[in-house]
Amino acid sequence: MDFQLNEEQRAIQDMARAFTAEHFTPNAARWDEEEIFPVEEIRKAAELGLAGIYVGEEHGGSGLSRLDAAIIFEELSAGCPSTAAYISIHNMVSWMVDRFGSDDVRARFLPKLTTMEHMASYCLTEPGAGSDAASLKTKAVPEGNSTFRMSGAKAFISGGPTSDVYAVMARTGGEGAGGVSCLLVEKGAEGLSFGKKERKMGWHSQHTSMVNFEDCPVPRDNLVGNEGDGFKIAMAGLDGGRINIAACSLGGARAALEAALSYAAERAQFGRKLNEFQAIQFKLADMATELDAARLMVHRAADSLDRKDAEATKHCAMAKRFATDICSRICNEALQIHGGYGYLGDFPLERLVRDLRVHQILEGTNEIMRVIIARKLLADWTE
Repeated sequence: MDFQLNEEQRAIQDMARAFTAEHFTPNAARWDEEEIFPVEEIRKAAELGLAGIYVGEEHGGSGLSRLDAAIIFEELSAGCPSTAAYISIHNMVSWMVDRFGSDDVRARFLPKLTTMEHMASYCLTEPGAGSDAASLKTKAVPEGNSTFRMSGAKAFISGGPTSDVYAVMARTGGEGAGGVSCLLVEKGAEGLSFGKKERKMGWHSQHTSMVNFEDCPVPRDNLVGNEGDGFKIAMAGLDGGRINIAACSLGGARAALEAALSYAAERAQFGRKLNEFQAIQFKLADMATELDAARLMVHRAADSLDRKDAEATKHCAMAKRFATDICSRICNEALQIHGGYGYLGDFPLERLVRDLRVHQILEGTNEIMRVIIARKLLADWTE
């Protein structure tokens, strides 16, 4: 096992870090305060191949690994976790289309997704089906041989009305996971509408809303995979999504740690710099150690997914649970080191605390991550 990045990975890291320093870091506070969805900057990221990171090169993807993606998302989120997280969601949809779509579906959708001419949303959660995703109620009823009629609603959808393509998990068959299919709904479809922009604690640079379907016609040709494959596709997408959101937590926590180190070196109390107090030194040491441990878990999970390891789903759940919990705590500790100044909008800490808090909820709550881990442990134990 090699803990060092290779030359190509270092080049990818340098590219993402330079892009973030130019486009994300200087603008993140303004995007947050004014609730701006920075479409122009997101499309500039796509110009670097960051809209189809692990999509095949045939339709414009970068053909990189999940580990490469984790490196990229840590760098992007060091500038703006909220914007980086939306790019992660878009990448999840692009990969699902590439991995499970027919040749026709891939040819029709991927060129515009990998350039972000079309932006994508992932639509699984419903008002009554969050952690229990297999109980979703949105229906897509066959109409003849060429169309489904979709009715229902999806909740907490990142991108909301800004997106152009919606990867929707809908019930085309009976109850349970086996009755769910994945359909691509295109912007402008009859019966597609959106709720109000949700008021959120964080993630202000990406708009979130309900997505509603009222007798919405969806071409059968927009089916990803086969009928009944939707839940399997959704869960496969979430394995990678969990790595990405954990990596976004790494970037936010790293930015918080760096801000705390800088502040502690400048701020003086009782005639001494803060970093001369052992209480502060211990906080910083714990933050750095925990961040490093979280990064190792995320990279191990990404490597497992790249290798199609049988333990990959467990590793992804472990990394997501640990990294999002730990990194949220690191941001909170960094705010504490800043004292009252950390609570002010003039400093980045309060935004980082708000943005990283939701990472413990989305892509499967951390309680559900424990369920996944425990289920695998117990299954292995009884074999």
